[in-house]
Amino acid sequence: MTGTVAPPFTPFEIHTPRLKLRFVDGSDVPAMFAIFSDPVVTRYWATPPWKTPAQAEENVANTLRDYHDGNALRLGITLASESALIGVCTLFKIDRSNRRAETGYALASAQWGHGYMHEALGALLTYGLTTLDLHRVEADADPRNAASARTLERLGFRYEGLLRERWIVGGEVCDTVVYGLLAREFKHPPQATHL
Repeated sequence: MTGTVAPPFTPFEIHTPRLKLRFVDGSDVPAMFAIFSDPVVTRYWATPPWKTPAQAEENVANTLRDYHDGNALRLGITLASESALIGVCTLFKIDRSNRRAETGYALASAQWGHGYMHEALGALLTYGLTTLDLHRVEADADPRNAASARTLERLGFRYEGLLRERWIVGGEVCDTVVYGLLAREFKHPPQATHL
């Protein structure tokens, strides 16, 4: 965050037709480890697959600190009728003075192909662009990740450029593509309810 001191995020939920987005807590460590230790999920991620549950514990601790500091908002994704985490979506590097943030997301590979991330990320963006009054949200993705590109483009993100050899992940040099979404370009997904 840049400029003013951010207020902390206090727990809330967002409900969509099929999903619930909620704050992450310590009970989510096993599910987080299962998601981020899967090499299929992390194939195009900015870090290699996690090797130990301690990495999940550290990540959850960082998430809780970010809630307190108001620096980032990571919401766990569950199916509407269940409590087990199937993914996460995040607004981070929140710059309140410029009304800008970045977004990232991951979904358990067993849940791919159902449109869940489109629904979840759309709900998070709705919250960010309305309640947080963001003007712009940015995302970067590996150019080989066609599914991620489709998700972003369906929500109104526009391709803004290629950054060559930006990441070195597990010894592999990777390009990244940058997408940007302006509030006026957002393509709203199915109705979400913020509680």
